[in-house]
Amino acid sequence: MPKILGIDFGLKRTGIAITDDLGILAVPHTFVASIQLMSYLIETIPKLKIEALVLGYPLRLDGSDTHISENVRLLKEALEKQFPTIPIYLQDERYTSSQAMEAIHQIGKKKQHKNKGLVDKISAAIILQEFLKSTEK
Repeated sequence: MPKILGIDFGLKRTGIAITDDLGILAVPHTFVASIQLMSYLIETIPKLKIEALVLGYPLRLDGSDTHISENVRLLKEALEKQFPTIPIYLQDERYTSSQAMEAIHQIGKKKQHKNKGLVDKISAAIILQEFLKSTEK
């Protein structure tokens, strides 16, 4: 199965998730400083044999852009230029941060709520899992 990498882009940090070897589950992987994202991806995509990218696409509840939507569109364009043979998808990311914080709470890691890197990589996994669900047949 193809390996897919999910990205929860933020202005400071970016959460990263990848699919398991079967391409069924999204697994939180890491987070990186957003300024280092492209160099991280240039190194990681070939090493992990990533075959597709899923970007969380931030929208307001009414479907309008947020303050970061344009940044994500620009990131998508830059990724398409850097990785022309890899498909790049946008996935609605509304509620993912709150879902990530709830997941952390559910597993009993209340003190981890303030660990923004953990929230970011769990958010990336939620975005990627939602994408996987939307493409199931």
